[in-house]
Amino acid sequence: MNRQKTALLRDNTPNMPHPKTLLLFNYDWDEQGAKRLQSHWPSVVSGFDLFTFPSNARLAWFDTERFVAKAAVLAKLTGAKAVSSNHEQFGALCAALLAEKMGWPGTPVKAILACQHKLYAREVLERVAPEANLPFARLDAAYGGPVPNHIEYPQFVKPVKAAFSVLSRQVRSEHELHAHTRFGPWELWVIKHLVEPFERVAKKRLPQAGTAHSMMLEAPMRGRQYNLDGYVWRGQVRKLGVVDEVMYPNTDAFMRFEYPSKLNDAVQDRAHDIARRFLEAIGFDHGLFNMEFFHDESSDKITVIEFNPRMASQFSDLYLRVDGIDMHEIAFALAHNMDPATLGKTEPTSGAAASFVYRTLEQTAAVSFPSFLQRNSFWKSFPDALLFEYPKDTKELQRDFKWLRSYRYGIMHLGGENTRHLRMRCEQASAILGWPAPYFEDAREMTADTIPDSVELFPCAQVSSST
Repeated sequence: MNRQKTALLRDNTPNMPHPKTLLLFNYDWDEQGAKRLQSHWPSVVSGFDLFTFPSNARLAWFDTERFVAKAAVLAKLTGAKAVSSNHEQFGALCAALLAEKMGWPGTPVKAILACQHKLYAREVLERVAPEANLPFARLDAAYGGPVPNHIEYPQFVKPVKAAFSVLSRQVRSEHELHAHTRFGPWELWVIKHLVEPFERVAKKRLPQAGTAHSMMLEAPMRGRQYNLDGYVWRGQVRKLGVVDEVMYPNTDAFMRFEYPSKLNDAVQDRAHDIARRFLEAIGFDHGLFNMEFFHDESSDKITVIEFNPRMASQFSDLYLRVDGIDMHEIAFALAHNMDPATLGKTEPTSGAAASFVYRTLEQTAAVSFPSFLQRNSFWKSFPDALLFEYPKDTKELQRDFKWLRSYRYGIMHLGGENTRHLRMRCEQASAILGWPAPYFEDAREMTADTIPDSVELFPCAQVSSST
């Protein structure tokens, strides 16, 4: 039996399955997690893939409250007794609204809104943890409107409500900011339809936050980037771990995510305390969360990038490999009002694990995907791996470079005995796939001048059936 299959065996597996859970916008890592646990945590799904046609055509008429009403009917018809979602754009908010409507355990709606409204989150952080905040302001300009001329540069600009680092970048001049905020008719249509479902709920439930149809500015910062993962049970904020987020040199593009973290325990504890103060302030008393932050070694300063009111699903596999902790089972437990601390663990299979991101920063670069023979060789050599591929057409590539400044064409997960063994396995696997291994000698020593907006949790265009 290979290591991946061994990792799925649990000593404390219950004899009877739990009641069904309704999973909203459940795909990619979440779909895999649900399938892995299906025998004991049965589920039904609702929602659509924002990045796959024709399902994403539903964006044209999507309404949060109408979707929740239909989900409540589906729950009654299927016998679902709980709801969960790790989808940033729509799912987390819809799950909170449905839980409230049905009287189920869930994260409070206002807490979801407070995290996802990036400008309001900064205002709360300024009150409760100013030492971890930075200068910020709303960009006083409508989408595509004239750029104010009183701004000091450089600045980091990003949407008040967004996901996946979309349209987030550092600008060094008025010209760069003007160029970055020019949108064509189709782009404006997409942006407005992505934000409007959130806007309608926020106007009713968190009016003090102001409109989410806006961009915002933040001061650039220096340091290495990390992600704190945890959950809240009955108001108690519990840390699961910290993941190192390593960038491609001289960019804000993720190159790999490594676990366990190299960040010392004292800094991790400070980050945990900052998260506790913020989550308590917004009334986040139940559910999974992650906090992205920078740590500058020279000043020992922690600076929060953002809070996400959901699991960082891309990292669930890393915790499972190294700690035997199944974050997806934690999500199920929380949905059914069970203390995740009572869940068992599997036997760890790795001393270190990583999510490797293959991307090109050159828009004209040709990307070759593995052949049938290469894939066969890959799976024979690395049966414990996860592999995701993202082939895209010309229009999709143009959008990626406009909104993200790179094309991420693949992701691979691997474990190793230690970081050195992990790197060796990554280089061997990358050679088989025909892709350059995402390692650069200076990547861990560089400092970042920009802030990626969020952990990259893109839907997969293609997922290997072997994963």
